[in-house]
Amino acid sequence: MRLPKMNDALGTVNRGDAAESGLCTLCQADCRGKCETWLSSLKGRKLLYPRDFGTITSGSANTTHVGVSYNSIRIDGYNYGAQGLPQGLSTSEDDCIFPNVSLEGEFGTKMKTKFRVPVMTGALGSTFIAAKYWESFAIGAALVGYPIVVGENVVGVDRKSEMDGGKISKAPELDRRIETFLRYYDGYGAIIVQLNVEDTRNGVAEYVIDKYGDKVIIELKWGQGAKDIGGEIQVTDLEYALFLKKRGYVVDPDPTLPEVQEAFKHKAIKAFARHSRLGYTGLSSTDQVRKGFMDSVEYLRKLGYKRISLKTGAYGMEALAMAIKYASEAELDLLTIDGSGGGTGMSPWNMMETWGVPSVMLHNKAYEYADRLAKKGTKVVDMAFAGGLAREDHIFKAIALGAPYTKLVCMGRALMIPAFLGSNIEGVLKPEAREKVNGNWDKLPATVTSFGTFPEEIFAGYYDVQKKVGKDEMKNIPFGAIAAWTLADKLAAGVQQLMAGARKFSLSEISRDDIYAANRETEQESGLTYITDKNDDRAKKILDA
Repeated sequence: MRLPKMNDALGTVNRGDAAESGLCTLCQADCRGKCETWLSSLKGRKLLYPRDFGTITSGSANTTHVGVSYNSIRIDGYNYGAQGLPQGLSTSEDDCIFPNVSLEGEFGTKMKTKFRVPVMTGALGSTFIAAKYWESFAIGAALVGYPIVVGENVVGVDRKSEMDGGKISKAPELDRRIETFLRYYDGYGAIIVQLNVEDTRNGVAEYVIDKYGDKVIIELKWGQGAKDIGGEIQVTDLEYALFLKKRGYVVDPDPTLPEVQEAFKHKAIKAFARHSRLGYTGLSSTDQVRKGFMDSVEYLRKLGYKRISLKTGAYGMEALAMAIKYASEAELDLLTIDGSGGGTGMSPWNMMETWGVPSVMLHNKAYEYADRLAKKGTKVVDMAFAGGLAREDHIFKAIALGAPYTKLVCMGRALMIPAFLGSNIEGVLKPEAREKVNGNWDKLPATVTSFGTFPEEIFAGYYDVQKKVGKDEMKNIPFGAIAAWTLADKLAAGVQQLMAGARKFSLSEISRDDIYAANRETEQESGLTYITDKNDDRAKKILDA
């Protein structure tokens, strides 16, 4: 199935091939528009509706019935009833309106983490694009109130970080990331810091707990959906490559070899790839993995961490079962399950295209395994689903597919796009700040000027943000964070509408009964009821009464 590259009803266009998420397969920071997420970062909930209201009619393209994917799951709706109304509301038609749907929720065991909307970022780690746009990512997350993840290797690749006895003693880039979020944190959302092999060796966990205490959630890293190896970046500086090699990373090609240095000197080699190590390579059984994992969790708890999470990738069923079982036994606060189909800043392309379990299949199995444990009396870890998810319907479907165990939807590229877009606009409107905000445009393109030429008219969410932070503080809010707020507002309103249609007015009321399979293959793979089979028995009782 090839996905359409444009949606005339919304006025959106994908520059290249369209991914399952609706994003372009290659998302550039300097993009001038205009996929659905890009436009939503400017105009917010207006993108829930067809364009040119009042002069057009529009009909569904019905492209969701082929193959097994999130797009082959459809959302049910009901014509009576209301469940989960927030306190103080009645079942009257005046109270049962979509703005009254509550999207607030929480995850965790002993120390709960609250959020205002059920999304979180993917891991924004050592890739340079994460560092460039961090202020927009972090401030946007803090203002909206959703968790943001500092990915692996941030300390290790920081040339300004300092080591003492093989452990980190100074980490300015990591400090910047944590403190940027905490500056606007108001009790909703969270800052999560990942640990991989190198981070563990470098003493990142010890550094973070000593400096920030329980303000930070620490996350163990098993893998991700985009690739089957550790994280990587590319560097174009020989001295930097040698620094990374000295820091203990795998650098390819090896910058210490004379022939490689000669090739770089003559420009036959222009870049070096820095790779992280695979974990658990010395272990050969699930029992050994369990012990190693439990020992790691126990060590983190002894350090003082009150909240611990785990991120796992698109591995097969054994690894999935291990992640759910061990995370539940260890009473972790969150397990993020990342299926293939998502994206990353730098993964081997054909690996990203061909490895791992597709998201919808992996997430369905996660529900099956979690439910199996729950029926045996186990308190199942709270889960987040990730992997190629970008729209409000994805949020509803993923939470429903994993209900009641799934609390959040983890989005990677979708929550990065507003930072790119806002920074490009800010760089034009504030030329003196262009380098600081990493703006890529010399002038505003027509895709932006069609909405206006000042931030107050370009961003639908501008005055919402101003109301939250105050008029004087707006000068310190990056446009990328305003765009993040605007996109989050659109996603939130879209989820509220879908939930109201399903007569569910609180997140905890969403269930697998609210979705169904659009084709028989999806029915077989997911265990969801086929569209025309759902409630068919009840329909016939009405007819025969």
